[in-house]
Amino acid sequence: MKITMATLALLCSAPWAVAQSPASGPWVADLGNGRYQNPILYADYSDPDAIRVDSTFYMTASSFSNAPGLPLLQSTDMVNWELVGHALPKLVPAQAFATPQPGKGVWAPSLRHHAGKFWIFYPDPDFGVYVITATSFAGPWSEPHLLLPGKGIIDPSPLWDDDGKAYLVHAWAKSRAGFNNILTLRQMDPEARTLLDERGRDIIDGNKLGGYTTLEGPKFYKKDGYYYIFAPAGGVEHGWQSVFRSRTIAGPYQDRIVMAQGDSATNGPHQGAWVTDLKGQDWFYHFQDRRAYGRIVHLQPMRWHDGWPVIGVDKAGKGTGEPVLVHAKPAGKDSGIKAPPAGDEFNAAKLGLQWQWNANQAPGWYDLAAKPGSLRLNAQAAPVGGSVRDVAAVLTQKFPAPAFTVDTRINVQGEMSRAGLVVLGIKYAWIGVQQGKTGRELVLATCEQPGAACKEQVQVLTTVDQQPLYLRAQVSDGAVVRFAYSLDGKQYTLAGQPFSASVGRWVGAQVGLLATKAPGVNGAINTDADPNATPAYLDADYFRVGQ
Repeated sequence: MKITMATLALLCSAPWAVAQSPASGPWVADLGNGRYQNPILYADYSDPDAIRVDSTFYMTASSFSNAPGLPLLQSTDMVNWELVGHALPKLVPAQAFATPQPGKGVWAPSLRHHAGKFWIFYPDPDFGVYVITATSFAGPWSEPHLLLPGKGIIDPSPLWDDDGKAYLVHAWAKSRAGFNNILTLRQMDPEARTLLDERGRDIIDGNKLGGYTTLEGPKFYKKDGYYYIFAPAGGVEHGWQSVFRSRTIAGPYQDRIVMAQGDSATNGPHQGAWVTDLKGQDWFYHFQDRRAYGRIVHLQPMRWHDGWPVIGVDKAGKGTGEPVLVHAKPAGKDSGIKAPPAGDEFNAAKLGLQWQWNANQAPGWYDLAAKPGSLRLNAQAAPVGGSVRDVAAVLTQKFPAPAFTVDTRINVQGEMSRAGLVVLGIKYAWIGVQQGKTGRELVLATCEQPGAACKEQVQVLTTVDQQPLYLRAQVSDGAVVRFAYSLDGKQYTLAGQPFSASVGRWVGAQVGLLATKAPGVNGAINTDADPNATPAYLDADYFRVGQ
């Protein structure tokens, strides 16, 4: 991680800052000396769940309304993670996600390996709990099977018991069900095709526990004759991690807070996965809500005391740990420094695995063969003056680090209403080309109002009659973005004022590319338009992410 003098003071004063990694890249957790720094993933892999199968570790996470969904990450040492694909090519029902649905879609999933297969149980708060399986983690995965229809049913976690019976525990979303703070147990057939009871049993009621709010995100385990439910409470920004245990699956359950922020700088440390390394040491993955950066992933040591887990470091010796920032690595196999991809040279036959769309992808949105070595985004119709949040064909990736720079070089063809580099959240900004009254203009557009109130403020930077254009977004600590442009790729001019990136709907800010045209303007795949008209598209030669 390259540290400039401009950020050194911030890093020294920031309570989450630790030693510089020896490897290059926007963020690397492996310190190269047998130790690691948290977060292990400084990117929005929200609600992580992880398992170990033989000597390999696997992880998935929430993806909400971005497509493809359910990222698939793989590691040999629990610290260095590779993105190997997505389990859900399109969200279902497909038509419901043909347009952007912020905050909906894939909520907290559960990843398991059972009977020779990988299983993901994932909730959609508007439709119910789905199940998908695969014999190979990288896929292909089965089509989603709706195991439990209903609104407000979230955060499912299965358990196959020693007697062959199978169970599912889940939480509730108040926004859909009208209540929350309760965990419910259901019995299901071992193939997870159907449930074997009518409504199930509420086995843990947070309303009966002093100080508990928003009890959710359960993960179901069994150890030494106890049933354990790891579950967070208190909300994503200020909550804690609890564990519940019982000798019988239906309870009653004892409760204990096993990790909280304490004196650490890691707020809301909770919701994740218990994983055992290759030497039998236990660990816990969890997220931290960092607003515009999303819910980033931490790894904590875990030990057992009197039949209860203690996560992190227990300074007071009372059974409640707090997060660590630097620690010795788990026991695993050394496969070198790895991280999910960031950036793309567009030289391959497929887009990089990190890319996601704002909705289910439709045919013809992009082309990697039209101009080899470049990405062609065919302009999609979008209302002039409307919000980018409502555009399905926005291609984005997660913020990969606390500070980074994105550079791209574009060529634009046709009459575009928007073509360029975007930072997308509840607030958003983009720099690029629009068709003005007298020709093509280079503009910086911002939307500072949340929700549907967005009205872009457009600043014309210059008129442009030459190609290519070089665009830059420089993100500094605190998710402050400075946009810049160049006509020669050497001398850059700052554009407008700094822009503060914002969280999206349950997701962090995203950075990417967009290309839109006014309805009725010809586009590269608009077969109803004048065949002699000029098609509208953006060609990006690269999308480079670094320091």
